[in-house]
Amino acid sequence: MLKIVAICGCGMGSSVILKMNAEKALKELGVPAKLEVSDSTTGKGAARAADLVLIGKELAYLMRDIDKPVIQLTSFVNKQEIKDKLKEYCEANGIL
Repeated sequence: MLKIVAICGCGMGSSVILKMNAEKALKELGVPAKLEVSDSTTGKGAARAADLVLIGKELAYLMRDIDKPVIQLTSFVNKQEIKDKLKEYCEANGIL
């Protein structure tokens, strides 16, 4: 099962929206995954325990020194962008 962390500035609002949209996209793709949310302060620790990080482009610089794949998103509510980027990641890593 894929472990994913969704990170936003406070870890309470937009990351929850991102988590829900990513869960829906992964379900449509048939990819089992466990998603968690985190804020930008504790995000690095959460990212180290995950297989993949989802984060907005404006905060992506915070993850530059972790050794995990990071998907940078322009919108947490654009379901098609989320699905397309998750599909691309899964195909590239033999998950799909």
